[in-house]
Amino acid sequence: MNSKLTEEEMRRALFGEPELAAPTVAAPVHDSVPEVVEVTQPVKAAKKEKVSKGFTPRLRVTLRVGNEFEGTMHEIVHEADTLSSLVAEQEATKAARKKFRFVEVVSVKTM
Repeated sequence: MNSKLTEEEMRRALFGEPELAAPTVAAPVHDSVPEVVEVTQPVKAAKKEKVSKGFTPRLRVTLRVGNEFEGTMHEIVHEADTLSSLVAEQEATKAARKKFRFVEVVSVKTM
């Protein structure tokens, strides 16, 4: 195989042959308006039936939070709509970090 290829040969190898666009012909524009205009009533959309919400998996994450190192800690509970305990834990920690400096996960339980 030839190791010295020109740029054009490399382009052909990677992307294939360039396709030439067909020349476009502009159609003449008619300024006339049709004499008959039909007015139709809009079709009413069918009413959407309410779909009952099925069981939504929820996890309850209990966190111990505080703003002082080795100071008073408070317990808060975060509910996450997911099956993954890791995702629920990360979501709860992220929400708690907005208000508190120190966050410790106590438990993750299904509801």
